[in-house]
Amino acid sequence: MAQAVTTSITRRSVVAGLALTAAPAALLAGTDNAYAQTKQTMPEKSLYERLGGVFAIAAVVNHFSDAVVKNPIVGNKSKNPQLREWHTKNLGRLPGLKFMRTLWVCNVSGGPFQYTATKPGTTPLGLEEAHRGLRISPAEFDEVAAELGRTLDFVKVPKREKGEVLAAFAAHKNEVTAGYVAKRG
Repeated sequence: MAQAVTTSITRRSVVAGLALTAAPAALLAGTDNAYAQTKQTMPEKSLYERLGGVFAIAAVVNHFSDAVVKNPIVGNKSKNPQLREWHTKNLGRLPGLKFMRTLWVCNVSGGPFQYTATKPGTTPLGLEEAHRGLRISPAEFDEVAAELGRTLDFVKVPKREKGEVLAAFAAHKNEVTAGYVAKRG
């Protein structure tokens, strides 16, 4: 025999049903608000992090350093006798230079590694003494910067990060060209 089931709808059951329906929506809305607040308070990643860290930076420095050696203006066929000599007779030091350049980029880009100049200069990064004897002209510096730009394009560094790397490099132009300026002065 079948029993009759009565279902009475009361105001209390309607309110309870609406509350159960609204709870997941409220929970999701709260989650969205928490995500939005977290997104707003999270600090932006450093240039070091956006470049991909030490291994990505080392790969860029490796490519860049090899390209500078072959560059006709600043490399092994340079008209600058000091640059030409360095890029033909001192290549045994290139691995160490690549290491130092990697540390320098990691340091200036906000990474956890500290660069310490082998020949301390007047700034924390000490680039003028390391480059003084090479007598790098402003035009030669600009060619090295252009080579760096080509390397950043080769490895597909995004425009924003490329601009920041080149700006950090350009900020040291006076230090790197100090030997050339002193020779002429």
